[in-house]
Amino acid sequence: MKEILNEMTIKMRSLSVNEGFARACVASFCVQAEPSLDEVTDIKTAVSEAVTNCVVHAYPDSEGEITINVKLYDDSVFISVSDTGVGIKDISRAIEPFYTTKPNDERSGMGFTVMESFMDEMNVIKNKNGGITVELVKFFEKVSCKAVGETC
Repeated sequence: MKEILNEMTIKMRSLSVNEGFARACVASFCVQAEPSLDEVTDIKTAVSEAVTNCVVHAYPDSEGEITINVKLYDDSVFISVSDTGVGIKDISRAIEPFYTTKPNDERSGMGFTVMESFMDEMNVIKNKNGGITVELVKFFEKVSCKAVGETC
């Protein structure tokens, strides 16, 4: 089993203004593992989509809590974004591209597709006490200094 280099957990209210904070916070935390700029951008995009899903779908008529846990490894990051909201009736259907439960709200139904395309692994899990957890994994491509012609 790989050793965790560092770990953090943040909890926030399910407000749309917190999406940018979550994205920036997770990306800043990951920088210590020296990912590439593209890898950081991928992580920011996926976290943004996961948090937005919580805000829009998990708590449609109320406000709730979003929990983000980040485990940083030498070669990867594991991110879980959880809510205790209304859940998803059919996860396999929900992760299909263009499927949306809110077509009148100008939703594209591409949130899970975006997360999956920007990360190396994605799992969507129903929580026992309600809500959903989205697990995201990104592997870092380590570039050696000799590969780019620098002196180590």
